[in-house]
Amino acid sequence: MSRLIVVTGTQREAAVLDQRDMAVIAGGGEAEALRRRLHAAAPGAKGIVSFGFAGALADGLAIGDWIVGTKVTGAISAVCDPAWSAALLRQLPTAQTGAIYADGRLIGDVAEKRALGTRHAALGVDMESHIAAEVAAERALPFVIARCISDPVSRALPPAIALAMRPDGSVGARAMAISLATRPGQLADFVRAIGGFMRAMASLREGARHLALAEALRPHS
Repeated sequence: MSRLIVVTGTQREAAVLDQRDMAVIAGGGEAEALRRRLHAAAPGAKGIVSFGFAGALADGLAIGDWIVGTKVTGAISAVCDPAWSAALLRQLPTAQTGAIYADGRLIGDVAEKRALGTRHAALGVDMESHIAAEVAAERALPFVIARCISDPVSRALPPAIALAMRPDGSVGARAMAISLATRPGQLADFVRAIGGFMRAMASLREGARHLALAEALRPHS
């Protein structure tokens, strides 16, 4: 039986999924390693889903809101599979639809987030969707995005958040602590960001209960 490939940023995002009939791969902010792992999992797969958190690039998106992507823009431009997007919207009827920006970076600066959202007409940003879309295109597999907002466009993300991501998708507490110790001015933003992530995780977990990904997303005939 063909499996669905699901790409997340971290292992914590992956852990909310019922992983039966799935190959779940946490990117950890390492593009080349993620690309290799996706290609290794691609033979016999029925498609690729980019799932997990996203930062908002537009006003009107709050922590916990969902986006079902219509396309990915940034490092590449690729359209999501319309039938799969429609299937996800049936399971997440309150989700907004639109473009996701991805170029492999964690975009934490408020001015840059607003500029990217305007320039690319994008609702959100993540660090993995461009790689997932690229591999899907190379393997002629359908591709779709389902992302939950973890930080609003008006809120900055501190450097400690990016430094905490490990290549295997786990979170490095030591790297966070060192960053906070050497740059204590980011502490207030860090505390706000962690509080936002905790609220977003509750929404991600709840959304995952409604997303029967393996059943809803069927291979194309």
